[in-house]
Amino acid sequence: MSATLLLKQRHALIQQQLHADGRVLALDLARQLDVSEDTIRRDLREMAAAGLCQRVYGGALPLAPDGGTLTQRKQEAPERKARLAQAAVSLVRAGQVLFLDAGSTNLAIASALPELALTVITNAPAIAMALMERPEIELIMAGGRVDRRAGASLGPQALRTVERMHPDLCFLGACGADADAGVTAFNYDEAEFKRSIAGASKAVVVAVTSDKLGTAAPFGVLATGLLQHLVLEADADAAHVAAFERLGVQVLRARA
Repeated sequence: MSATLLLKQRHALIQQQLHADGRVLALDLARQLDVSEDTIRRDLREMAAAGLCQRVYGGALPLAPDGGTLTQRKQEAPERKARLAQAAVSLVRAGQVLFLDAGSTNLAIASALPELALTVITNAPAIAMALMERPEIELIMAGGRVDRRAGASLGPQALRTVERMHPDLCFLGACGADADAGVTAFNYDEAEFKRSIAGASKAVVVAVTSDKLGTAAPFGVLATGLLQHLVLEADADAAHVAAFERLGVQVLRARA
């Protein structure tokens, strides 16, 4: 049996276990496949480079789903996102300053905001447009170059707009969310912006559909210990919920 075939077999077995268990550990795989940890780490690097997984400390997670452009993401699972939004806005109180990050779920949150006097800061033109006809909301737009794929203003000018702001609640968009890997993103500039506004906020809220739970993208945004609220769908995996709650995150469930 050739070494190439053995390599393909290992990758296939790792992929199967990743699909079945939702994560793999290098040490366990080395014992299971009777190879060195260095061999497994090399396998995981190669699989990550091929877009088959996302490497994390000690092993790998499924790669976060890439939903495409904001226009495409808005068309996916709108009912599920609307239910997440209804659960998320239960945290909003009159007089608060909110930051609404770009993303299709956060766009649903903007549409679900209660009729309260609020200040909303956003770097997402679509969210700003959704709130333009809400006279009770003071709207602040973080400007700069717009990344069309992210649907957000990113870069130095957007960062300067928010660097002196301290929102009460930051509704942060996430490409992947996992108790070990934290909140992650696909885009480097987007991850940098998210880290900045999350760090300046009094509390951070992340609402994610179940397909993003237990997955990771290449760029870290926020460690789980810095996340206050996680809003999940009714069918969210209980093991993931328990893992976040053990780290002090308040988990809210959307209605079924």
